[in-house]
Amino acid sequence: MDLDIKYKVGGTFRIATILMVLIGIIAIVMGFMSGETDRTWANLLLNNFYFLSLAIGATFWMTMSAITQAGWSTAYLRIPQAMSMWLVISFVLWFFMFFGIHDLYHWTHPDAVAHDPILMHKSGYLNVPFFTIRFVIFFALWILLTFLLRNMSIKQDTAAEGENVRLFEKFEFTSKITIFVLAFSFSLFAIDWLMSLDPHWYSTIYAFKKFVSAFLHGTAIITAIAVLLHMNGYLPMLTKSHKADFSRYIFALSIIWGYMWLSQYLLIWYANIPEETIYYVPRIMSDYKEFFYAELILNWLIPFLFLMWNRVGKTNWGLLTITAVLIIGQWVELYMSIMPGTVDSHSISYIEIGSFIGYFGLFALVIATVLSKANLIPKHHPYLMESLHDDH
Repeated sequence: MDLDIKYKVGGTFRIATILMVLIGIIAIVMGFMSGETDRTWANLLLNNFYFLSLAIGATFWMTMSAITQAGWSTAYLRIPQAMSMWLVISFVLWFFMFFGIHDLYHWTHPDAVAHDPILMHKSGYLNVPFFTIRFVIFFALWILLTFLLRNMSIKQDTAAEGENVRLFEKFEFTSKITIFVLAFSFSLFAIDWLMSLDPHWYSTIYAFKKFVSAFLHGTAIITAIAVLLHMNGYLPMLTKSHKADFSRYIFALSIIWGYMWLSQYLLIWYANIPEETIYYVPRIMSDYKEFFYAELILNWLIPFLFLMWNRVGKTNWGLLTITAVLIIGQWVELYMSIMPGTVDSHSISYIEIGSFIGYFGLFALVIATVLSKANLIPKHHPYLMESLHDDH
């Protein structure tokens, strides 16, 4: 098998993604010009967090594969590496969110904090300077570690045999550091940018649930990209065994996600404490209630039922269908996390649709461009042969 495989970004693909980006820009500009400032900022927050979580989840998948020395996934490591490079673009996009911070976060207004004992109590953590410092530190760590991992992996392609093993050991060690940094920092990031939208409410499960969601949906996107590349002749080593392994990942993570969703809801429902139920009341007893149940159905029930049938997880159409469901499911999850606390009413308009199309197009273009910059298969990885001949 020829291991020197280079991905080429097609002209049609490039034009399509650029057009998607333009659609997103137009939708966002129109949103601001129409006076729906709060809704536009809320959608920017949703999309920024959506695609950041995919990059974080993909990086976590890659580092876990290295730490556990999983051989089967070796041939597909360039996909999460490409997804992790989104973090640079994401940092720029997130930076612009600070212009809308007062429109989104009640605790950023000094007058509101001064007359609210709860916000006053939380002001040591929830204040704009410290909030900004955490933001910069998190992104600096994420970008630094992901660049180190990608550079070490690419160097393996041209390294001698002894140097190749040394780079692999260094990659594994760096992955051990990265996986703990991601788990801790992204959890705090979710608290900062999402849970603080409802500053009077808190949940001890919330941050972990968002991290599991990132892992689940990041894995689903890795799977979809691998299948699409295979269908276009770029990853000929993708077998039914590999597809089954990808599907097992998604199956297990969807169950964990469902467990987190149900645990948070049942604990708050059973305790019936007003300080906690204020989060669920507008999400169940209003126009959002259909989305409340759709969140569970899309992210847990459908993947669980379909992937329980092992044959589905071994087919291209099965994996792509489940990924499509999860793409919608993650959007619904973040919509339910953000909109009830930021906008006056539930609405799916051109702002929601157009902005997501724009971000999706940019995300796809960045990944495709990064994939084209290096060999698609890490051809000197010590476990590559195990991956190429994995057929259990």
